[in-house]
Parts: sequence; structure tokens; C-alpha cells
Amino acid sequence: MGKIGGFKEYSRADESNIAVAERVSNYNEFTVPLSKEKIKEQGSRCMDCGIPFCHSSCPLGNLIPDFNDMVHQEEWESALAILQSTNNFPEFTGRLCPAPCEKSCVLGIIKEPVAIENIEKNIVERGFAEGWIKPQKPANRTGKTVAVIGSGPAGLAAAQQLNRAGHTVTVFERDNKVGGLLRYGIPDFKMEKNVIDRRINVLEDEGIVFKTNAHVGKNLDANQIKADFDAVVLCGGATVKRNIPIPGSELKGVHQAMEFLKLNNEHVDGLVDFKDILSAEGKNVIVIGGGDTGSDCIGTSNRHGATSVTNFEILSKPSEGRPANQPWPYWPMKLKTTSSHQEGVERFFSVSTKEFIGDDQGNLKALKTVEVEWIFKQGERPQLKEVPNSEKLWDCDLVLLALGFTGAEKTLADQFGLEMDFRTNIKATTKDYVTNVPGIFAAGDMRRGQSLIVWAISEGRQAAHHVDTYLMGSSALPLKDDSDLPRV
Repeated sequence: MGKIGGFKEYSRADESNIAVAERVSNYNEFTVPLSKEKIKEQGSRCMDCGIPFCHSSCPLGNLIPDFNDMVHQEEWESALAILQSTNNFPEFTGRLCPAPCEKSCVLGIIKEPVAIENIEKNIVERGFAEGWIKPQKPANRTGKTVAVIGSGPAGLAAAQQLNRAGHTVTVFERDNKVGGLLRYGIPDFKMEKNVIDRRINVLEDEGIVFKTNAHVGKNLDANQIKADFDAVVLCGGATVKRNIPIPGSELKGVHQAMEFLKLNNEHVDGLVDFKDILSAEGKNVIVIGGGDTGSDCIGTSNRHGATSVTNFEILSKPSEGRPANQPWPYWPMKLKTTSSHQEGVERFFSVSTKEFIGDDQGNLKALKTVEVEWIFKQGERPQLKEVPNSEKLWDCDLVLLALGFTGAEKTLADQFGLEMDFRTNIKATTKDYVTNVPGIFAAGDMRRGQSLIVWAISEGRQAAHHVDTYLMGSSALPLKDDSDLPRV
């Protein structure tokens, strides 16, 4: 299978990016696609390993060597069929996944790993371009109804799988458009929203009903939803934002990252005027938090025309190579430099914010930081220690808090009478995804806590199998096996 020795013949090739000066002038995606011949070469690099660690490290269990081989043979339609057998939305993961599969690629031990994520994106984009992706309507309806609350990747995956099982599915979304954080948290320069709209059109043609501005627990009674549907799947995400409980956090100019990103996405979509967003134009911006959300804030601030962008991370600077305690095939916590970082930012590690400082009118004008070091002792939790005489003042006009999320909102838990765990996630196990209330299931970030898009799709698919079993006594919907690599 594949091209014997292809990994010796071809080097890894990645998409290039449009020059920084050009791409920061707009919000369009800026990668330059590889030619079909180059993508074929990348598929030919797959070694067809006896044990495909890429497969077991993928939360979806994607059959990666199989679709790589089809690309090598230029059997693109077959590659699409294989990819879509495990992944409902490869156009999302092919753009936004951190690709744990590539970190566990056997070729990656000695060379650059196979460009799996880019191959995945090219397969699905070819599928849309050729008209191979068509609505899959169920042959028969079961007469059962399912409410899916939340239209992020977990909710969309659960809805599509349950609809394919023949159930009548209604998705409730509290915002004015479908997509959840895919639409309102991810900037367009990482994924243009026509990618979501294109998929939603397919889902609607399959028979799924979407209701927007439908906030269950607020403008829709939760118990009425429970009474009206045979099963309910909660996919509302982990949306309680983490804050910094320090002096000055109430000042004008201190904002949550998601508030900043959502308003900008609505502006790009033509729903909000620029004057009504949180603009970084002409401002000294400090982004607190070194993850993907922080990176998105950096890229957006540069497109606004910020005077300066600075990024603080409380953790130590990761190594540039794979850490010794995170050997292949495990995910390595190493330094990540994104395209947004390359557009312009100063990054500082091991920095803790002590105080926000304002003027007489309550406007943010500066913040105070202190350097920290981490003390590690075997068998104990890491301890954070401030470095003496390391306090520093930073002038700034806008601070964006990209500190992640602490768990799910409690509204639905309270109204449905659901148990929550110590992290305020809806309590349900991967055994069957059912909550303590029969007929109510939970999946995605709302159940597992803040996580990846690929995990959300996986959980939506898994939960759908168990919902179908609850409704019908058994299910033909696929389940992945338990061969995932353990997380370290």
C-alpha cells in the first residue's frame, strides 16, 4: 500500500502563506494551496506502518494510512469516503486541528512527519469542488425526536449522526447564527465562515432543523424542551471565562478575549459596525494567555492596526524540541509559533500580572507584572514563586484576557436538575454520555471541559450512538474503539 520508499524520495511540503504586509490588511484565509501533484507526493510519504500510531493518537480514530494511500493512487473520491467515515467535518479539522496525529507519525522519529492535516483539508475541499459531498438523507424516519442544544462541532456532529439514524433532529443555538465557537471564536483568517455555511446547507438538506436566537433556559423553557423531545443532547460548550482576581480588573480597557473576538467576527460578517467593536486600532495591546485564543487576539489586533502587541504567559518558555519526558509518540509541550505571532508581537514567559492601573476616569493606562519561577518537587503540585525585585510597569490601553474557560454555565444544569463535577462540567461518562437524568445526554466541552474541536466532533459522534441506543434499543451508528493513546 502506498509508494514503497516514498518517504525517502519526497520531503515534507507545507502550504506557504501570503506575505504579512498583505494578509494583515484583511480577514481572509491566507494560505497558498499546494498543487494536486504535491499533495499526491505528500500522501506517498506515508510509510503504511504496521502499527499506525497516527490513527490511535487521533481523537476521531481517522483511518489515516488508508486515505493517504488513496491520495497517492489519485483515488480522491475513495479518500473522501474513508475520511468521512470517521470525521463529519474534515474542513474544520483540516484548518484548525493541532494535528496530534502528526506528532505520533512514525516517520517523524527520523524526518518531518507526513503532512496529514493538509492532506485532509485537500481531500474535503476537492470533495466540495467536485460535487462529491451531497446530503445523506435517511431512508426512513423512526418517529423519534431529538433536541441538540448548542451548534458547535459537538452539537453538529451529534445532530448529523442522529439524523442519519432516522431521528428528527432540532438544533437550538442561542446566537443569531449557527456554529458556536467555530463562528464566533475562530477568526476568519483561520477559517472563513463560508466554510461553516457551506456545511450547514448540507445538514439542512439532510433534514436537520436549526433554530437560532433560541437560548434554552432563558427565552425557551428547558423543561418544555424535555417534554417535547424524546431525547436531549447538551453540547453547549465550556463557556465560563476565567478571570484574574486582582486590583483594577474592573477598569475600562480590560476585556475578555472572547468578547473581543466575537464582536470582531460579527463585524467581519457585516452584523456590527467597526465603531461598535472593541478596537485595538492605535492602542498598546497586551494579551494575557499564551494559547490559541491569545494567538487569535494577536492576529486580530494586528489587523486592527494596533500600535504594539505584547503577549504574557505565566508558564515557563517551552523547549523548541520535544521534551525528554514527552517522548514520541506522545504530544509534546514544545514552543509553538503561530502565523499570528509571526505578524508582530513581543512574547514574554514566566510573567504574572499583579495589578491593572487606571487614570482618574477609570480607564486602563498600565499594568504591573512580576517574574515568576516554577518549583517542581516529585509527588507534589508545582509551586509558583515570585522572583524578588522583578516588578515592572507596562503602558497599555487594552488588555485581553485569554485565560481559557473554567467549565459550563449552570443554567441548564439547574433547570434540568443535572449533576456537575468539581470543575462545573455536566457529569456524564464516556460509557454512555448520559447524565443523571434519563434521556438527557452531554457531549463535547460541556462534558469534558475546554478541549479541541477534534475532541468535540468525536464526542458528538460517540454520544449519538448512545442516544440512538437509548431510543431504539440498539444502534448501527459507528463507535471508535478504545485504542487511543493515553494522555501524559
